[in-house]
Amino acid sequence: QVQLVESGGGLVQAGGSLRLSCVVSGRTFNNYVMGWSRQAPGQEREPLTAISGSGLTTRYADSVKGRFTISRDNAKNTVYLQMNSLKPEDTGIYYCAAAVSFGSVYSRPDYWGQGTQVTVSS
Repeated sequence: QVQLVESGGGLVQAGGSLRLSCVVSGRTFNNYVMGWSRQAPGQEREPLTAISGSGLTTRYADSVKGRFTISRDNAKNTVYLQMNSLKPEDTGIYYCAAAVSFGSVYSRPDYWGQGTQVTVSS
């Protein structure tokens, strides 16, 4: 059974930073593309960024490009999301996901985490 557990969310002022972590257990971590999405209240889930199993390829949504950085440590079965220059519109529940390809990591991942709340105050 694969489990994804996010942590690192919290309350931060605009302009601040947070680092989210997602620990994966149960299967071969480096076989999976890992992604982060977020969902604001009353809105659909928004894909943000993803990283290949090797960590060599990353993709970012325009809304976070230049501010957020995804990385992974395959020895620790962990994917990270470094978030800088946070804005109030970054507020939401942040989810990590594991999938077999970039094509499915946002819409049809094999596994989702339970989410971690990020709140950015103005």
